[in-house]
Amino acid sequence: MKKQVLVVGLGRFGTSLAKTLSMLGCQVMAIDSRQENVEALADNVTQALQMDASDEQAFKQIGAGNFDVAVVATGGDQNASVIVTLMCKEVGIPLVVAKANSELHAKILYKIGADKVVFPERDMGVRVARTLFSQSVLDLIELTDDYSIIEIRAPKSWVGKSLIDLDLRSRFNLNVVAIKTKEDVFTVPGGTDVFQEGDVVVLIGNTRSIERVEKMG
Repeated sequence: MKKQVLVVGLGRFGTSLAKTLSMLGCQVMAIDSRQENVEALADNVTQALQMDASDEQAFKQIGAGNFDVAVVATGGDQNASVIVTLMCKEVGIPLVVAKANSELHAKILYKIGADKVVFPERDMGVRVARTLFSQSVLDLIELTDDYSIIEIRAPKSWVGKSLIDLDLRSRFNLNVVAIKTKEDVFTVPGGTDVFQEGDVVVLIGNTRSIERVEKMG
């Protein structure tokens, strides 16, 4: 079953996150108070709504309690961020990730029940550093402290082998989400699909396992 994700706040971080999650096969509902942000994203997610997410009645009417994950990306408005995070926990969303813009903001979010707090601007620095100093890493998204999505050039040792041959799930606890060929064609791989030279692989899994794959180059 596809993960159902609620993204609240469609600034640059929320919009980018919603698009990426949708591309990875999640069912994404995206919410923002500004109609122009909703319209800009509508074709890229399952559903996009213009509404004030801090309105408790409206929030419950969208069935917020049915989502597996909520991302509260309204970090610029601390009051709204705190209110929406609290409501997400109150309706029983299992995993609530909230954007913070200061350490104090982060402490408040954790106090009211956020499972994970992120600092997108700071985290972007980590991503840029990783991509600058690794020949194989093209992009990296840290979902939690120990779980990441990475876009990486297929190591030479993978070329000519299939997913069954490599057995990445058992060996590294990693799942291949997609493969992009040299022709920029994205495919969802099957077990017998063979890696070709120049393939770009999107992986999701344990951060330590991803670091092991990085070192294969």
